[in-house]
Amino acid sequence: MNTTLTIIAKIEANPDQVERVKAELVKLIEPTRKEAGCIQYDLHQDNENPAVFLFYENWETRDLWLAHMENEHLKAYMAATEGAVASFVLNEMSRI
Repeated sequence: MNTTLTIIAKIEANPDQVERVKAELVKLIEPTRKEAGCIQYDLHQDNENPAVFLFYENWETRDLWLAHMENEHLKAYMAATEGAVASFVLNEMSRI
């Protein structure tokens, strides 16, 4: 049984907050990649709509991803981007 968890997180910044949100998202990459269980953590920006960002993540287990969600760098991101994000959609997925 495959226990690997794939996360697709779509973040859309308010039009006047794109650079602020982008800067804060980029700050998440290095510390997250060092976390236990992180296999892949890649940030993408839409070529047509620069306000849209997507994280493609792979984690060894859901429990390790849940631990990631409680880390201080994510809490700092949430505080720094309060009011700057128009929408956030997260999908927990499994490879078929």
